[in-house]
Amino acid sequence: MTRSPIDSRRMASQRAHGFSLIELSIVLIVFALLAGSLLPLAGGQRQQQEDLRAAQQLEQAIEALYAHAVVYGHLPCPADPALPTSDAQAGAAACPREYGVLPWQTLGLAALDPWGNYISYFADKNFTTAPPVGAGAGFRLDSEGGAEVFSASGGARLASQLPALLVSHGRNGQQAWRPDAPRRGGGSPDEIDNGKASRSFVDHLPTPEYDDLVRWLSPTVLKLRLIHAGRLP
Repeated sequence: MTRSPIDSRRMASQRAHGFSLIELSIVLIVFALLAGSLLPLAGGQRQQQEDLRAAQQLEQAIEALYAHAVVYGHLPCPADPALPTSDAQAGAAACPREYGVLPWQTLGLAALDPWGNYISYFADKNFTTAPPVGAGAGFRLDSEGGAEVFSASGGARLASQLPALLVSHGRNGQQAWRPDAPRRGGGSPDEIDNGKASRSFVDHLPTPEYDDLVRWLSPTVLKLRLIHAGRLP
């Protein structure tokens, strides 16, 4: 039986339509596979970006602390870590506290790290005392800080006699103070060292059990900046 030209064109159109659907399905499957394979890569890049932002935030805070000392002759005390960001006193330096969180309000900085936690801050009382009348600084050239940094809990000493130190508790947030929730507990021994109120801290490369970022003020740099500003000796 001979098909009419119209029937032939209809069948050809149906075949073409059918092939298009199959091809579209294959394309969609390929895209889904590619998207799935790229998700871990995208997650890794996002984590690297967050780590970079946290490191930059800490460096900015260090410079702000140096600048505060140059202007006022002393370092600011830590802020009360238990206050939520909605509290008027949150982020304000609260002397004579030595342990707490970065006084972000006093310094005009962001309140939280990239993971939504406060940045922990230790400041030795020898360096947070306001200058007496007629003096340029509240500390002297021979003043020493009490903070120390080690390569691990019980490891080698990396730095000592530090006047102040900052800790961003990383993605896992172990031992971090949070603005609207209780402090997060747990963590590795090294992370616990960075969370307890002691003068010993730990700093090393990230591992699956440790992702803290630690930065500190150099006593030499601090004193040199005050010398250049005419506040010391």
